[in-house]
Amino acid sequence: SPLPAMELLSTPKNIEINNITCDSFRISWHMEKGDLERVTHYFIDLNKKENKNSNKFKHRDVPTKLVAKAVPLPMTVRGHWFLSPRTEYSVAVQTAVKQSDGEYLVSGWSETVEFCTGGALDYAKEHLAQLQEKAELIAGRMLRFSVFYRNQHKEYFQHVRMHCGNVMKPSLKDNSGSHGSPTSGMLHGIFFSCNTEFNTGQPPPDSPYGRYRFQIPAQRLFNPNTNLYFADFYCMYTAYHYVVLVLAPKGSSGDLFCRERLPQLDISSNRFLTCSVEEGELVF
Repeated sequence: SPLPAMELLSTPKNIEINNITCDSFRISWHMEKGDLERVTHYFIDLNKKENKNSNKFKHRDVPTKLVAKAVPLPMTVRGHWFLSPRTEYSVAVQTAVKQSDGEYLVSGWSETVEFCTGGALDYAKEHLAQLQEKAELIAGRMLRFSVFYRNQHKEYFQHVRMHCGNVMKPSLKDNSGSHGSPTSGMLHGIFFSCNTEFNTGQPPPDSPYGRYRFQIPAQRLFNPNTNLYFADFYCMYTAYHYVVLVLAPKGSSGDLFCRERLPQLDISSNRFLTCSVEEGELVF
């Protein structure tokens, strides 16, 4: 005899979001009593709201569809690989019953609600100090260097020449790196690298950020009138780990921002980047 028809599921209502951090949130909703014992899975449709001021040289984010086994509500959604700090999201939910043939009986989608993830308050100086200690433990030997460099795509430098008076202007730090870093979305600056190859003493010829490179003598950015701060340490899921430091002219707005939020480093004695005077000249 044919299987009895499965009753339809009610649409989730009264979505509530709370306990929001830089990379997690708690979500709950109302379901009809008859659905509570039947539902086996939740489908969560999470979308990042478009930021009109987003960096046009960055790749666009794609919507995130999450599938979770049904658990008592509220449930926590956590994941720094798809949640960014200080970012607005919209979310809708759908409940489902997995049937014996592997197909799902699903409810209608709930209404869409919006929320914004947390940010700098999630990272205390103590947490950054712990990251700094981890970075110091794996830091390799120091190599001499003479230039800072910035790699980008051809379109970036064309934009600088045509629309910015041939000046690379500071931009807001994006959300790359550790989630919840105090600098993300808060500090204006320009990213430079100073990696040095062991055998040549020069920057590596290639960069993942683009084929075109701008170089500047190290003393122009780093000298005794500069304060140095530890900002981040993270893994790119390769053999490499990255340390992010902030160079800020003493007394500048960036210096005041960092002084309140980041561990300060001694420019002449630390495990990452140093500047000292030898025979009357700056050595890096």
